[in-house]
Amino acid sequence: MSIVVSTSISRMINYFEADAPRINHALKVYGFAKSIGELEGLQEEQLETLEIAAVLHDIGIKESERKYSSHAGHYQELEGPPVARELLGDLGLSSEVLNRICFLIGHHHTYTKIDGIDFQILVEADFLVNIFEEGMKKEEIRTVRGKYFKTAAAVRYLEGMYEI
Repeated sequence: MSIVVSTSISRMINYFEADAPRINHALKVYGFAKSIGELEGLQEEQLETLEIAAVLHDIGIKESERKYSSHAGHYQELEGPPVARELLGDLGLSSEVLNRICFLIGHHHTYTKIDGIDFQILVEADFLVNIFEEGMKKEEIRTVRGKYFKTAAAVRYLEGMYEI
């Protein structure tokens, strides 16, 4: 794990101020994203970009709740990138990498915008965690698999975890 990813994790934990469920959600998504990214052969910079985006993917929730009294996905997407830029601004990331992280955070619930393997993996990792946390039924899981799962590693994880 790079120091930038470790610092991102630390800053996410501090930002969420002892909100253990959200911190745990972010770390679980990060774990799946990192593992899937490695198994799918992402190059180092793309993997690090994915890892940071996974850690911070829901970082807009606090602002969404403060401004709109809602944690709806579209509000998270709207509010997340500015928070991420603030948290990551002094870490020496290139503007290209920082923009990609913010794009992923700003679209992680907009499945029609998936434009790369990093985005695909972020969506799959988030679903792997949400399926459990939301207690989805097998039929719902099968629908999600058919619509949103593309990488071999994520499909193996999904099928292994939920026997579908």
